[in-house]
Amino acid sequence: MTIKDLENFRTVCREQSITKAARLLYITPQGLSKSIKNLESELNTQLLNRSSYGITLTETGQYLYEHLSDLLDSYYNIYSGIQKIQQTKNHEIDLLSAYGILRLVTPECIHEFRKKYPEITVHYREYPDRQVERLFHQKEGNVAFTINPADSPEFQAHLLESFPVKLLVNRRNPLSRKSSVTIMDLKDQPLYLESSEFYIHHLILKRCQEAGFTPDIVFETSGFSLCHKMVRKNLGISVVVDFVFDDMGDDSMVLIPFSDGNYQWSTYMLTRKDQDISPDILLFQKHVLKWMNDIKNGAVLR
Repeated sequence: MTIKDLENFRTVCREQSITKAARLLYITPQGLSKSIKNLESELNTQLLNRSSYGITLTETGQYLYEHLSDLLDSYYNIYSGIQKIQQTKNHEIDLLSAYGILRLVTPECIHEFRKKYPEITVHYREYPDRQVERLFHQKEGNVAFTINPADSPEFQAHLLESFPVKLLVNRRNPLSRKSSVTIMDLKDQPLYLESSEFYIHHLILKRCQEAGFTPDIVFETSGFSLCHKMVRKNLGISVVVDFVFDDMGDDSMVLIPFSDGNYQWSTYMLTRKDQDISPDILLFQKHVLKWMNDIKNGAVLR
């Protein structure tokens, strides 16, 4: 039995589905089932009732789930304390970044920090938005870049930059003639969208549901390049923010703003609200915020 097995079990309980949980955990359903069976074997009990209709918790499964948060919270607090000691001692910045934000902040920001403070080592890993937040909650990393984070008393969130989410359409699509659109314009349109691991997915889905319809999502992807390709072929529509569209440099498509509310894609830098935050993290935090301000003022070109 490992901490990973316990985390896997908790995700299955929350999602009430092996398939959905496996998708969130980035493993195969078969691999996830094996992890749960390892847990059942170690505890000598059946945790899940499995049927063609899905899964339910057994009595012992329910008992484990009810006590799991306290167990895992204790582990992650110990793990975090050990990691913090090691990272402070070794002068390490362990950065978790949502896809796209390093392009927004620019690689030069990290490069200049390394030049300015060669004694500090900067590691970075990129994941989808929601995965960054889950890992940061699990005490992974000591700095995180993410999108519209959920409120948490554990974290200090510093706004980096915000962009309006806009509709991306091919110029041959009749919608391209509009100067603005509403969420109702998405109804019955083939929609290519980033997966549920991305904030933008939940934003659009929520707005569609509030408007009383379910969008026709023909494909979900973990990378925007596929959405871009499908719109370029005029096989559907998508949503994106300005700086990504500008990087495309494709005249066959047009970006249209929404006029029926606030569709905002905001980037944040997260640190933990520790009383003794390390001097290295404070230096990195200050450097990034100044860099973003220099971009805004034109002193640094993106």
